[in-house]
Amino acid sequence: MSQAGTTLILIMAIAVLAPLLAYGVGRRLPVPLVIFEILLGILIGPDVLDWARTDALIDGLSQLGLTMLIFLAGYEIEFGKVRGDTLRRSVGAWLIALALGLGVGVLLGGGYTRGVFIGVALTSTALGTVLPVLRDSGALQGRFGTVVMAFGAVGEFGPIIAMALLLSGRGAAESTVVLALFAALTAGALFWALRPRPPWFSRVIARTLHTSGQFAVRFVFLLIALMLGAAQALGLDILLGAFAAGLITRLVLTGAAPGSGPEILEKIEGVGFGFLVPVFFVVTGIEFDLASLLGGGRALLLLPVFLLLFLVVRGGPIWFLAPRDLDRRDRRGLVLYGSTALPLVVAITTIGVDDKAMAAGEAAALVGAAMVSVLVFPLVALKSRPGAKELPAERISGSESW
Repeated sequence: MSQAGTTLILIMAIAVLAPLLAYGVGRRLPVPLVIFEILLGILIGPDVLDWARTDALIDGLSQLGLTMLIFLAGYEIEFGKVRGDTLRRSVGAWLIALALGLGVGVLLGGGYTRGVFIGVALTSTALGTVLPVLRDSGALQGRFGTVVMAFGAVGEFGPIIAMALLLSGRGAAESTVVLALFAALTAGALFWALRPRPPWFSRVIARTLHTSGQFAVRFVFLLIALMLGAAQALGLDILLGAFAAGLITRLVLTGAAPGSGPEILEKIEGVGFGFLVPVFFVVTGIEFDLASLLGGGRALLLLPVFLLLFLVVRGGPIWFLAPRDLDRRDRRGLVLYGSTALPLVVAITTIGVDDKAMAAGEAAALVGAAMVSVLVFPLVALKSRPGAKELPAERISGSESW
């Protein structure tokens, strides 16, 4: 059997084993599934057992997994809950974090390009990882959950925009124009998505939902392909197209198939979380430079530094700009959830290493710190709010407008 075939079998074996481990361990300690996928990937990778290696086929599947992950992140954002003063505060906190992150990144990286990769990674939030924790604790539907959603959404969307602006290889003015063109294209698509669909559209969705036709699923993948193509045609990172496709898809399904939307999403998630996304995270583990991290040099020293910087760079501005009606306990929880990072850190460092703009050791330290943040910060956040009474999301405090 070829190396690619062996590696793919091992990846899918890990994809099956990881949920079993997460379920078994989760009865005592809630550990995100992605941690097991990356750790098991490291185990079978070149630095440990050396059973698996990547090639063009595996890398292609991994890129599709990253695309699907960012698409689903865009789909998760509910604009009805992310607006008003809370949105302004979350955007302001992220912009301050970006300025801090770029400054720290340039100092640590010793150059502009490397500093941008590090700085942008420090501003991200793992909203997809945080949401299940909030949902299981009953906090997602309350006021606190809505605020976390707003700050987390900006923490996912902001870094993608920053990468498109700062690492496009164009001048600032040209990058702004290109990004504005893509924004206008996305806005037009969103406007189209909000328009009522003709009756036949909903009928076709309903009639093919449980047949081999699968019109809705195929239509969603067409939207993804169109937005990825638009981003690539404009010279932007395809992650921006994937995120925009997620936003548009939610609006289309909400308007055209409100009753079937959840079931359609389950089918899309089945393709994403059932196959492509695990491939991305396991490949991240296989390509993780464990030797550089454990070599006792700069990379190992950077891991705790990056972990602290997630709290300082991302969490500090969140603390000071959190909505005024949150008490200190909720602010602590918001900081910890907002500082939790992993998927975008993996994506950003993967691009950085591929472009030879980041050293493998630095990337490993950043991903390692992000893995620790996913393990530790949500658990501490849960313990910091024991028995918290959730305020209704509709509550208005002072001049705050939702």
